Amino acid sequence: MNSATVRNLLVRGMLAGLAAGLLALVAAYFLGEPNVDRAIAFEDAHAHEHEMEVVSRSLQSTAGLATGVLVYGVAFGGIAALAFCFALGRVGRFGPRATALLLSTAALLAVYVVPFLKYPANPPSVGDPDTIGKRTTLYFLMMLLSVLLAIGATLLGKRLAPSLGTWYATVVAVAAFAVVIGLACAFLPVINEVPRDFPATLLWRFRLAALAVQAVLWGGFGLLFGELAERQLNPRPAKAPSAAAVAASG
Repeated sequence: MNSATVRNLLVRGMLAGLAAGLLALVAAYFLGEPNVDRAIAFEDAHAHEHEMEVVSRSLQSTAGLATGVLVYGVAFGGIAALAFCFALGRVGRFGPRATALLLSTAALLAVYVVPFLKYPANPPSVGDPDTIGKRTTLYFLMMLLSVLLAIGATLLGKRLAPSLGTWYATVVAVAAFAVVIGLACAFLPVINEVPRDFPATLLWRFRLAALAVQAVLWGGFGLLFGELAERQLNPRPAKAPSAAAVAASG
């Protein structure tokens, strides 16, 4: 794959990330923001002192949300496009569409779902402000471990495939990933800072909405980028003019 092709795929990846970000923005606005508002109302009702807002809530839920989601989509779309350029033809005999969808699914699992299982997303009013640095560090450590182990599991599966076959090599690689991730989850510190009187239903809905937004983002990216990559790498030949069209032009 030459540099021009990689550059074109990178641009298409960023565009697909932007489009997927728009889809995720709609999901975040309608699924996530109502739960954020309820969590803020709970926090205000239980706060002894009310702090002055530096940025208004209306701005946070519109322009702030859009900026964050779209920048995230474009950035990860570009990274995923570069990963696609490396993975195409190396992870199996998959075409561009299937490779893009497989890669986006793997990214969703490794980058978000696995860290989410250990350190799930929390709404406002959940978490001690004094531990935010520790919590952020642990979350990104879990994400880094998940991504590195996913890459390692892929390489392990490729190495075992000639001797075990694709099916059994995949089973062994997935099992190895699950075991090591399970050990990491067991040994990393547990963080539980949910207030006792915080509504369990609200916490569940917020976390489910956060997961749904990521699924929309990565699922949309996989489908959109797969189509763009397919058209870039396997362009359809131009259709020959029909006999009727030739006769009419003559």
